[in-house]
Amino acid sequence: MASAAGAGDVARPYHHGDLRRVLLEAAVEAIDEVGPAALSLRDLARRAGVSHAAPAHHFGDKAGLLTAVAADGFRRLAATLGDAYRATGSFLEVGIAYARFAVTHRAHFEVMFRPELYRADDPALAQARDAARSLLYPPAAEAADGGGDDLRAAVAAWSLVHGLVTLWLNRNLPPQLGDDPEQLVREVARYLF
Repeated sequence: MASAAGAGDVARPYHHGDLRRVLLEAAVEAIDEVGPAALSLRDLARRAGVSHAAPAHHFGDKAGLLTAVAADGFRRLAATLGDAYRATGSFLEVGIAYARFAVTHRAHFEVMFRPELYRADDPALAQARDAARSLLYPPAAEAADGGGDDLRAAVAAWSLVHGLVTLWLNRNLPPQLGDDPEQLVREVARYLF
């Protein structure tokens, strides 16, 4: 599967199909290893086995790449939260699914909530972010009058789960709380009610 290369050239794998998807997957792997700040398009090209120009062709620059990672993350989060709500009808279980997503999609999670890394006004990103947000609030919270207490309760729940899982991911919680973030969310969420 190597491209034709001259005697002095380094053979690179030939990518057919969705190179953009391959590059996004390589970016997520790189972010898992080195974090979003250390990610470079040159390293991404090396990881994906493509020319240095390929990432720039698909994303423009690092901000464009991280915008695509964030949008992909919000789409995945929306699917995860939607599946949890359809399966259980429980906003607590949606919170558990949120924590599970943060742990299992850490690279996405680390980019999604850092708008200084990407183009927050990108239409595809805004659409994906809004789809995920809509699943974090009960329907009454989206009322035209501002949602009142329902909206505030939804924001309190989201804040608690997001903050808790962020603290857990960064190892800033006391060790006696255990090593299961989903169970910890269940235990701590009781204080909301």
